[in-house]
Amino acid sequence: MSSTPQLNIQALEKRQCVRLSGNWGAASVSQRAVWRQLKGALHSAAQLHDAEWDLTDAQGFDHVAAQLLWEMWRQRMPAQLHGTESQKAIVERVAKLTVNTQVKAESGGVAQGVSLLGQFALGGLSHAKGMLELVGQLLLDAIQLVHRPLRGPWHDFSGHVFRMGAQALPITALVGFLIGVVIAYLLALQLRQFGADAFIVDILGISITRELGPLLAAILVAGRSGSAITAQIGVMRVNEELDAMRVMGIPQGFRLVLPRAMALALAMPLVSLWTTMAALVGGVWAADMSLNISPAFFVQTLPAAVDVANLWLAMAKSVVFGLAIALVGSHWGLWVKPNTESLGSGTTASVVTSITAVIVIDAVFAIIFRNVGF
Repeated sequence: MSSTPQLNIQALEKRQCVRLSGNWGAASVSQRAVWRQLKGALHSAAQLHDAEWDLTDAQGFDHVAAQLLWEMWRQRMPAQLHGTESQKAIVERVAKLTVNTQVKAESGGVAQGVSLLGQFALGGLSHAKGMLELVGQLLLDAIQLVHRPLRGPWHDFSGHVFRMGAQALPITALVGFLIGVVIAYLLALQLRQFGADAFIVDILGISITRELGPLLAAILVAGRSGSAITAQIGVMRVNEELDAMRVMGIPQGFRLVLPRAMALALAMPLVSLWTTMAALVGGVWAADMSLNISPAFFVQTLPAAVDVANLWLAMAKSVVFGLAIALVGSHWGLWVKPNTESLGSGTTASVVTSITAVIVIDAVFAIIFRNVGF
């Protein structure tokens, strides 16, 4: 008998019979030349409805051959199956352990959508739990720092303040100035129609000081510093530095999260104030060019038009923005797995989550303090 696996189709009285012969072991079936010959024959035989399959003469029949036949049968048993007890047991075991992809495909997109929604919800709960643990650990580390200030990570804190605060001033000033120019020009087009040119001071002052300045600075810092925090901690995960810190007993929250959160909590209000001033300068310049409102009039009218409570509210919001950006960036950095693909996806998720958190926090502040500063 030939050792090459073969397949013959014989016509019986009422139906056709597909007989397997030769060596159907994994080593024989997996040969490229043999598989090319079998593939077409198996596909044609599988199209025969109500055909009998006879495996009795198939030598070396194993799970690989059974899996091959099961997929060709589209994961359904043929009308009649003949073979030894061992061969039938192998086929039944493969049928039992193989995931029925046909049933999953036929179930429609509703079940798949519900499954994806459930996975998304569980993932969100897992991240929410991780964020809550990170916030709690930050509070404990802050208490420890108060009790032992000399052992605090002050060197890391000063470095993060410089990188996240001082180095962010040029880009925030440029973007703030341009935003102020754009808003002033758009306001001038509308106010000129009603002869309300002087009200540009009130609108610019309140909108930029209370909302646009802090929000714009926070979004820029989230994209710049939030991604940097995630990348720094994520690279430590890839290089197994976090594991080394755990082995040496160095607390990750006290050395990694706390100095970054403190630095952003301090730097964010200053960057926000800087961005607000740049936006106001741009608005003053555009108002002078479009409405002939002099900078002296603008400076004289602004303190009366904008209550100082708006400035304090903006500074308070900026502190919360800074803490949120630092916590989100640290959370995604600690969740990075030791591979470069996870590092890239974690950095992207960090930026998106940080910006979303900033907008949500700003909306909450706007609702709670809606009667403050007016």
